[in-house]
Amino acid sequence: MTPTSSRNAEALPPDPAGGLGVSFEFFPPKTEKMEETLWASIRRLAPLGPRFVSVTYGAGGTTRERTHGTVARIQSETGLVAAAHLTCVGATRDEIDEVARGYWEAGIRHVVALRGDPPGDGVGGIAGTYTPHPGGYPYAADLVAGLRRVADFEISVAAYPEVHPAAPSAEFDLDNLKRKIDAGATRAITQFFFDNAAYLRFRDRAAAAGVSVPIVPGILPITNFARTIQFAEACGASVPPALAELFDGLDDEPETRALVAATVAVEQCRTLHAEGVREFHFYTLNRAELTLAICRMLGVRGDREAAAA
Repeated sequence: MTPTSSRNAEALPPDPAGGLGVSFEFFPPKTEKMEETLWASIRRLAPLGPRFVSVTYGAGGTTRERTHGTVARIQSETGLVAAAHLTCVGATRDEIDEVARGYWEAGIRHVVALRGDPPGDGVGGIAGTYTPHPGGYPYAADLVAGLRRVADFEISVAAYPEVHPAAPSAEFDLDNLKRKIDAGATRAITQFFFDNAAYLRFRDRAAAAGVSVPIVPGILPITNFARTIQFAEACGASVPPALAELFDGLDDEPETRALVAATVAVEQCRTLHAEGVREFHFYTLNRAELTLAICRMLGVRGDREAAAA
């Protein structure tokens, strides 16, 4: 029997900071030490009252069990709204539907639906060419439609202000986003970017194409600039030369680097806020320090922080 509910009944928590909402992304830990870091970070960020926290899903389903365990624990132990990533990679439709039903039965009402990337088999671990799994959901729009048949999930999908690396054109990429929305997605979260103008142009183009759901900017606080460059190259995000200049020579200056990183992210968010953005999704890399500092400087104070003040 297909479970049903009203998404209105599963409304997100009230916006913190007088209308400014935040959400946080984590990845499932691989070691005991990483698990300690993850839960310490969740505990530090929880008082900010995020709209939800999401947990990623490895290429080829390599972290499926850890993702499920982490999401279920967040949902049951912290009082936060937990969202689970699901991808099309490495599983049949029946297998993915079964995972989705398991999330629903565990009380998880929010899924981040992604095409996903195949396991890294290229230079530097970059994923190889994507091929749909036989009997699986070919692409994210198909996955969204499948999830809609399983249960009345809140569904977020990915968006690419600077175009998905595999898309033949910006128009194709935008059409793909619209297919995901038309299939039932209720929110789009962007790949991280540093060029605000690219996001704003994309938002305008999406609105003109009939995309009416929120397009939430994904913000990546820079903990390691060299690693950030690698991330950007893999996903097609541009890195302005001025940003490279800011971090030049700071490899062995962690405190200064953190101050610069927080300032850069806060300036980015404030500029977007001036353009009407009221929600941000932070890629935490399982570290709380920078994201916490950025949110505090933006004036984000969740219900629990406000009550303790």
